[in-house]
Amino acid sequence: MAGSSSGGGGGKKKARIEIIPLIDVIFFLLATFILFTLSLNKSNGLKVNLPKSETGETRDPAGAVTVTVTQEGTLAWDQDPVTLDEFLARLQAYKSTENNPKILINGDENSYFSQAVYVFDEVRKAGIQKVLIETKVRPANSNG
Repeated sequence: MAGSSSGGGGGKKKARIEIIPLIDVIFFLLATFILFTLSLNKSNGLKVNLPKSETGETRDPAGAVTVTVTQEGTLAWDQDPVTLDEFLARLQAYKSTENNPKILINGDENSYFSQAVYVFDEVRKAGIQKVLIETKVRPANSNG
């Protein structure tokens, strides 16, 4: 007979798991996760131990320059270590080229306060009014 199946396999088809759509879904989830985690904290400064603060607020780093004060007292402009003279020159150039300049101070919790004050003073002397300090969020019920 032309329509009959030979071999007596019962006539039922086995269920198959299609692997290609599964791989597509896995890659989509992986890409979404990576993009989300990259957007969580976009600090342009060097990695330092930030001081903790209970009153810290979220900040928008777009269009801002991060000035890092390291534990050793050195300065960095974004991720580039600079001398004091280079810092002053870059600060003046940034002020003259940016319409709405914003500085993020990213200081190590063990750095000297005098270095942070120096950065504040120089930023204010340059005429930049938007100055933010980066901190870690500390829970309000924590003692330290």
